[in-house]
Amino acid sequence: MDSDTVEIIEPSEEMVTTEQIDEEELVSAPKMIGVDLHDPELYINRELSMLQFQRRVFEEAMDPSNPLLERVKFLAIVGSNMDEFFMVRVGGLKMQVDAGVVDFSIDGLTPAEQLAAVRKSAYEVLKNANNYWNEELIPLLNEDGIHILKYHELTEKQIDYVQSYFDEVVFPVLTPLAFDPGHPFPYISNLSLSLAVFIKDQSEHEHFARVKVPTSLPRFVPIKRSSGSVRRDGTVPHHHYFVMLEELILQNLSSLFPGMEIVEAYPFRVTRNADFIIQELEADDLLETMEESVKGRRFGTVVCLTINHEMSKRIRRILVKNLIVESNDIYTLQNPLGLSSLFELYHIERYDLKFIPYVPPVVSQLSNIEAAEINPDGIFSAIRRENVILHHPYDSFSPVIEFLKAAASDPDVLAIKQTLYRVGQNSPVVQTLLEARRDYGKQVAVLVELKARFDEESNIGWAKVLESEGVHVIYGLVGLKTHSKIALVIRREGEGIRRYLHLGTGNYNSVTAHLYEDMGMFTCDDDIGADATDLFNFLTGYSSKKEYRKLWIAPVNLRSKMESCIRREIEHCLNGNPAHLIFKMNSLVDKPMIKLLYEASQMGVKIDLLVRGICCMRPGLPGVSENIRIISIVGRYLEHSRIYYFLNGGEEEIYMGSADLMPRNLNRRVEVIFPVENPRHVRYLRDEVLETYLQDNVKARIMKPDGNYERLSPGIDQIGTISQDAFLNLRNKYHK
Repeated sequence: MDSDTVEIIEPSEEMVTTEQIDEEELVSAPKMIGVDLHDPELYINRELSMLQFQRRVFEEAMDPSNPLLERVKFLAIVGSNMDEFFMVRVGGLKMQVDAGVVDFSIDGLTPAEQLAAVRKSAYEVLKNANNYWNEELIPLLNEDGIHILKYHELTEKQIDYVQSYFDEVVFPVLTPLAFDPGHPFPYISNLSLSLAVFIKDQSEHEHFARVKVPTSLPRFVPIKRSSGSVRRDGTVPHHHYFVMLEELILQNLSSLFPGMEIVEAYPFRVTRNADFIIQELEADDLLETMEESVKGRRFGTVVCLTINHEMSKRIRRILVKNLIVESNDIYTLQNPLGLSSLFELYHIERYDLKFIPYVPPVVSQLSNIEAAEINPDGIFSAIRRENVILHHPYDSFSPVIEFLKAAASDPDVLAIKQTLYRVGQNSPVVQTLLEARRDYGKQVAVLVELKARFDEESNIGWAKVLESEGVHVIYGLVGLKTHSKIALVIRREGEGIRRYLHLGTGNYNSVTAHLYEDMGMFTCDDDIGADATDLFNFLTGYSSKKEYRKLWIAPVNLRSKMESCIRREIEHCLNGNPAHLIFKMNSLVDKPMIKLLYEASQMGVKIDLLVRGICCMRPGLPGVSENIRIISIVGRYLEHSRIYYFLNGGEEEIYMGSADLMPRNLNRRVEVIFPVENPRHVRYLRDEVLETYLQDNVKARIMKPDGNYERLSPGIDQIGTISQDAFLNLRNKYHK
């Protein structure tokens, strides 16, 4: 868990203290002299801020300007995000409470106080999302020919179809588990949906049983679709019909308990703590330790039990007693329990209810080069001409794959080194690295971060496959996660070598490259190449190097470099020069960084922060942060890039990379921030990327001093600007 130690400062006579001023006065005061920037009132709780982000995603599900199935997908994202929130954030807080931890959060709350506030806020998110699905989206889907039916709404023909499906497909998979003196209470796995059933035998004795709803089958059981009426455009839309799997099982419980009477049955869903801690220093083999830890995740304590309103008290008592659930961890909702399965509906072939598909072009500098198999030098010669900037998903991810393919097949390439954090299944990046070693005999070294949460199993599998082909695999560093995004190719040219690099803000995942907004850069800059070599020596061997030429490396020098550049901006402001910071990131949590940004604001520095998710800073506080504007943009693509802009007295500087301003990124991860030095690229990132985000008045939400967000909307005389649409429409303009 991320926690910051609150520094206690004795107030002077001149200092305003929290005893002298309440929160309302804090916001409205014209000028706060001698403000204690360590005051918890100036900061927002990170867990509550994360729940605010879930509300913003939920707003997209409610936005009628989004296509209907996209709205369903946003609601599925809320469901998936909330599952992870309970598994990690709530689970971590509960462990702190159980362990008697008394560390204060950034806003001065104990773990117990945070847990109480989080439970209340999280329940509101769950309840509102669940109600919206039932009351708003289901009727809208029905109007558009996607029908989520109750069993009693099925026609006789539909009942025949689903009964046949149950008998042939569902029934053989089900395993009813009894609970009595001869059968212990069955283990309920994480994120599993189950049915709690009371049955009565012929002797009138009642028994409890649990039936797991199988995750191997679709939760939305498709019924044969039919055609609708002819549209104006001459097409005939198909109607899609579904019934929920748990409802189908409920209707057929008698077949699971022949000769028994079904007394009552209700669904319930279990979420377990997944915030396990790896004792790396005690591990003889990190790979084996991670495999055991991932298995152990299934047995974490229950942090969330969701049930419906109709469940009887006696079944509740059985679940509470045997799952060892606190009453505060029970959440009562309408069916369906768990909304992440709504992703299934998004895959329906109704493209009229989705965003228009977008096929990203290859950036112009690389669009005319021959394939790597034909001319391996093509992409390298393009990079030698100048650095190349990529903006995903608006630019194709294929050049990254071509870069690695060229390195694999080029006889002049001596070695390939790369970090991998989340690569996903069927990864073309990993396949290319395997080919480089297996088919071309290249020296390949890969750091596969085994501790990437919820990607551990995938990464363990890839690590084993890579090792089996002779690739040098490093699992990560003890005490640090390697979160950097960097690929280094060492190539023989003439009598020397040249280093080619790809550096990015996002993972080497070809699937998420179409869903996440990220930046990348190809370069063969000598200093950056030398820094990359030093970095990989740090990752693969032993190195205590503290100085790098151009790269900012966490946990080595990134914090000090960032602080130095912010202080430099303050100096420019004090000297009467314009001063401006524009930071784009996923999360802003680090208290020392927030405090320094508060100081910059107090000195008059203009600060624009594009923070997609968690933000622990309060903007607009007089005397503290009135020069700070905080904007969050939630749209079609997940905003994921990290960009740091410094006006620097007119000598503008821009850095990009993998790190957010969070304690874990600055202190406990290996991160890489790299400079963008081509003046044309600096102008592009400032004028066409950052400025476009700042002009967004449709998908942007502006943060208020109290931590809530207000959605922007164009004025009467304004044109609505959606930044992501602008990037789609103007894709090719600046890649010439």
